[in-house]
Amino acid sequence: MVEADASTGPVRVPLILLAHGSRDPRAAEATQALRRAVAAARPGLTVRVAYLDHAEPRVGTVLADVARAGHRDVVVAPLLLTAAYHSRVDVPATLAQAAEVCEGMRIHTADVLGPDPLLLSALEERVDPTADAFVLAAAGSSAPDAVATIRRTAAELGERLGAPCVAAFASASGPRVATAVARLRSAGARRVAVAAYFLAPGLLYDRVVADAWYAGAVQVAEPLRDLPDLVTLVLTRYDHACPVLVGAGTDAG
Repeated sequence: MVEADASTGPVRVPLILLAHGSRDPRAAEATQALRRAVAAARPGLTVRVAYLDHAEPRVGTVLADVARAGHRDVVVAPLLLTAAYHSRVDVPATLAQAAEVCEGMRIHTADVLGPDPLLLSALEERVDPTADAFVLAAAGSSAPDAVATIRRTAAELGERLGAPCVAAFASASGPRVATAVARLRSAGARRVAVAAYFLAPGLLYDRVVADAWYAGAVQVAEPLRDLPDLVTLVLTRYDHACPVLVGAGTDAG
């Protein structure tokens, strides 16, 4: 997890948090909050943020900065909750293009964040435990396996909370959040809370909030942002992707 530097000794392999990007400034603020929390949890680790779309800096720019600082290895951690189109197509294509510009840079790509028990813990921390039914609200995907993953996550969250929990989506997939909340209330639930399977606020999260309140939910949880369990998960993904380098020292962190 460290590079050998002749002048300064061992240096950690830098980490780039690769977010999708949004025109909503709240999304960038949440991503930067996560960056700060990850860096604070792992002193000495350089943590940068890059975006696939809609925001700056792009990953090529950040990789070039890392290369100019003398690093030949870097870990890129996609801030994605499911293995869908962005992780399978956009991320590899973007990194391949960036690698052509940063000749000699070895890019190690971490796994996406979900599914993972730490995400369940973070979701559980956000919701009102006094609710008698829950909706796990996600952005939505056209990839059936990604949708299935979110549905399984909802079922597992319900088991933890001891109450029914169903998945709903802001786009692409169904049902919508308002429909899911209304169905649970029709089935007898008096207090329906909505858990947000989002890392940051934005247009789709706002749609979830509006739909949930309209349908009579008693709570809509905040996005995961920089919760400690999410920070731990990011660092776990980093550790698994980080290379064991020839001549490296020992990483005690």
